[in-house]
Formats: sequence, structure tokens, C-alpha cells
Amino acid sequence: MSNLFAGPHLWILLIVILLLFGAAKLPALAKSMGQSARIFKGEMKAMKEDSTTPGATPAAEPAKVEPASGATTPGVADTKP
Repeated sequence: MSNLFAGPHLWILLIVILLLFGAAKLPALAKSMGQSARIFKGEMKAMKEDSTTPGATPAAEPAKVEPASGATTPGVADTKP
């Protein structure tokens, strides 16, 4: 029992997986697992960068953006005479 994933054990495991999911669903399953792993890595990298940024605090409020001069809000009528 020292090497569970060797020889016939691996083949039996692959056949069971093929029977459970079907041959048509396996590529989609592998693709979704790859995308999930990529997203997870990106989020972990972003968290690491956020924690190493000097002056960053977890309770910091997001920066408020002021509209540029002369900019109007869509859907709001201009009230200038």
C-alpha cells in the first residue's frame, strides 16, 4: 500500500472517472478547473501585493472621484439660464 497511484490502481481510477463523468464532459471539466486555478492564483497575487503596499490599511475607504469641470451627469438636465 506504499504506492497507491501506480500500475493497475491508476488505470482503475481513470476508468472510474471516465465512467462517472463521461468522455464528453472531461475536457470541459479540465478547462473549468484550469480557469479556477488561474483565477485563484491571480487573486492570491493581488492579495499579496495589497498586503505589501506601504500605507495600505484594510479599513481604508475607496478614493472618491470628482467629476471633471464641465462634465455633466447623464440623465440630469442642465439648469443654467
